[in-house]
Amino acid sequence: MKLKSQLLKVLLFSFIFIFSSGFTVVGHRGDPIKYPEETIQSDNSAFNSGADYIELDLHLSKDGVLVISHDDDLFRVTHTHAIVSQNTFQSLKQLRYDNGEHVMSLNELFKYYKNRPNTKFVLETKIDHSIDHSYELENKIAKVVKKYHMENRIMIHSFSAASLFRLRKLMPHAYLILIVGSLKRINFSNLPQVNAVNVSSDIIQDHPFLIRWLHRVHRQVFVWAEMDESPSLWNWLINKNVDGVVTNFPATGFKYKLAKQGTKKYAIDRTAIYLGKDKTPIVTNPYIRISKKKYVYPNQKLHIMYGVRVDDRLYYQVAEKSFISAEFVNLDLTPQNITPYANKSIVAKPNKQVPLYTYPENTAKTNKYLNPDKTYKIQNFNGSPQSMWLYTKDGWIKASDILFYGFFNKAELTILKNLPKISRYSNIALLSYPLPQSKISQSFTAIMNRLNNIIYNRQ
Repeated sequence: MKLKSQLLKVLLFSFIFIFSSGFTVVGHRGDPIKYPEETIQSDNSAFNSGADYIELDLHLSKDGVLVISHDDDLFRVTHTHAIVSQNTFQSLKQLRYDNGEHVMSLNELFKYYKNRPNTKFVLETKIDHSIDHSYELENKIAKVVKKYHMENRIMIHSFSAASLFRLRKLMPHAYLILIVGSLKRINFSNLPQVNAVNVSSDIIQDHPFLIRWLHRVHRQVFVWAEMDESPSLWNWLINKNVDGVVTNFPATGFKYKLAKQGTKKYAIDRTAIYLGKDKTPIVTNPYIRISKKKYVYPNQKLHIMYGVRVDDRLYYQVAEKSFISAEFVNLDLTPQNITPYANKSIVAKPNKQVPLYTYPENTAKTNKYLNPDKTYKIQNFNGSPQSMWLYTKDGWIKASDILFYGFFNKAELTILKNLPKISRYSNIALLSYPLPQSKISQSFTAIMNRLNNIIYNRQ
C-alpha cells in the first residue's frame, strides 16, 4: 500500500511538471563551448544564457567525496592523468582546468549556489552497479542534497536503473529521469520508478510515436544528442513537442524556447564592455527601435540589466527604456583576452572552407566563405576566451577556423605567452619580416611553402 501511495505521488508530480514547465533547457555540463565544462564559470555562463538547469556528472573519490566530473580520468579536462576513484579529493583538488578553477565537489557547488534559488541542477550518477554493488554514491548524493536543502532544485538522471531505484527509496519525491539509448530500456519495470525519460534524438527520429506514448502515461520526454546549433535540428526538436533538451549550447536552446513561447525578457545583471569601433544608438525598446538620440561609445563599460530576443536578434537593456544591439557587446571577453590579436589580420586555414556568419552564433551561418587567397583585418570580437568570434568586413567567423596572421613583436609575444591558457590560441602564423610584395597575390599555402620563418600550428 505504501509503495502504491509513493507511485501515485510520482505520477502526480510528473503530471504537474509536464503542464507547468514547458520546454526546459538543460546546459550539458554547463556552457562547455564557451568555458571549461563543469566549472563555476561554465555554469554561470549557462544560467546567464537562459538555461533552466545545469547538468553535472558525479563520481566518488577514493575517500568518498562526490566529485563533479564526466570522466573518471581527469586528463581530458586538466591535462593530468588522475583517476577520481583512485585519489583523495584533496589531491584531486590540486588539479586545474584551463580557466584556473580547481576540480570541485558537489558540496562546494551547492555551497556556492545555495543562496541563488533560481539555479537548478540535473545530477547524473556515473556508476555501473553490475561492477559496483554498493550504493555509496546514491547514499552520499541524498545526504548532500538534504544537507543543502536542494530537494526542490535538483533532478537526477542516470543510465543505471538500479541507481534510480535506490534514489527513489532515499528520496521518495525526487524527480528522476532514466537515460536511454534503446527502446528496450523503456518498459514497465522502469517507468513506474521515474518521472521522465531522457531519450537519444536518434530514437525519436526513428520512432516519433514515442513522445505521445510517454506523455499518455504521464512521463516527460527529454532529448539528448551530439547537439550543435543547426536550425534544422532545433526546429525538428521543438516541433516534436519535447519537454526538454540537454544541450551543449544553452543560449541556442533558450533562443528556440523563446521562438516556441514568444518574445521574453530575461535577467542578466552583469557588467559588459562595448567593443564596437563606432558609437551605437540607444533605442527606447527592441520592438519598434526608436532612437533616443543617445549613444554607447567604443570601450564604454555597461551594466546589462536584461536580454531580449526579437526577430532572431538579441538586445541588451542598459537602463530604463534604453536598449542596444548585443552584437558588439561583450559579457565574457575582456581587453586582456583580445589584446594580442587586436591589430592582427587573419587568413583561412589551408585547404579549409571557412564559413561566414551574419552574427556571432552558429545559427547565423551564411552560404559564403572567406576568400582563401586573401587576408582580412580583424575589426571586432565576441564570444568567450575559449570560443572566440572575429568580425571582418565580410562578416563573423570562428577564431578556431582561421590563422591569426601578422607581425608579432617581442612585447606582443610576451603578452600572448602570459595569457591564461583558455585565452591562448595556437593557430597563429608568426612572421619575423614583411612578406615580399610580389608574393601577396599568391595563395597562403604557396606563400608558406616559400618562407622558412613561419611558425605554424593547427589548433
